Amino acid sequence: MFASHPLRSQTLRSARPVLVAAVCVISSTAWGADPQAKPEIGWDRGRLETGRSAALSGADLAFGSSISALLSNPANMAASRIYHVGAFASLWPEAARQSYGAAVVDSSTSSTGVAGGLAAAWTVQDPEGINRRGSDLRLGIAFPFSRQFRIGASARYLSFRQNGTGPLGTSLASGGLAGEPILRGFGVDAGATLQPSPSLALSLVGFNLNAPGNSLQPMLAGGGVGYGTGVFTLEANAIADFSTWEKTSTLASGGGELLLADRYPLRAGYRYDTGTERHAASVGAGYIDRSMSLEVGLRRTVGHEASTTIVFSFTYHVESAGMATSSGDIY
Repeated sequence: MFASHPLRSQTLRSARPVLVAAVCVISSTAWGADPQAKPEIGWDRGRLETGRSAALSGADLAFGSSISALLSNPANMAASRIYHVGAFASLWPEAARQSYGAAVVDSSTSSTGVAGGLAAAWTVQDPEGINRRGSDLRLGIAFPFSRQFRIGASARYLSFRQNGTGPLGTSLASGGLAGEPILRGFGVDAGATLQPSPSLALSLVGFNLNAPGNSLQPMLAGGGVGYGTGVFTLEANAIADFSTWEKTSTLASGGGELLLADRYPLRAGYRYDTGTERHAASVGAGYIDRSMSLEVGLRRTVGHEASTTIVFSFTYHVESAGMATSSGDIY
């Protein structure tokens, strides 16, 4: 699928200073921002994203693969024979939130087709205010029953501390917090994907199915349907949120992807959140070849309380170096 490209190294070398500068500028903006978005908006149900999923406004339950699958639908880690190692960074300037993480997904070294994944992320939100800091660790596994059907699950451990103020500041009598633990708990996610043909996929996913009972680990359930060819992909998702708000809310999203010259994906998406009553539009692009991928996604809410999400992700394809057996084909 991917032919050799003599300009690849030159292109990456020339792009590196621009990418580094962009990250530094955006990062400094996020750290120094006076938060305008509510904490729950900046938390975004605790979701972690790659550049692809952010560009599609989260519409990646059916066709998201590799590290995106570990973060959204673990069943799709077994969608193809891969061994990927990567990193991702999410920035929310108006909410003063930053998340940085690394992950590995391997479906190549197992003779049975079982896929496994491990991810770790660190988050800080509003360091001059609520100062929420903590880590997100997850371990996933997926099994392909056939070329058409696969299931997966992941266990997630979250540990967070936060400041908070009451009528008398951070005093205990006032109910305030001073860098105290607000969450130490586990969550269980699970997913299943039915792919009757290479171009059509339907998925069901549940997040925090063990019902942790707090809004930082909301119990979610939903699904997605996607249609794709080697050139374009379209997908629509709908997720119900049972515990962030006083009543069940819905997060609906849709996105499309166009692959140019077999290497340059262009993406766009849209989502509506009935909990926050906010619409959002997203765009993104990337570079993909046999050995690596580099992706960026930008999402912006429209209307009142506008906020921005910027996500960068990089993945190295270990199997391309001959360090793991891989066909790249769907099981």
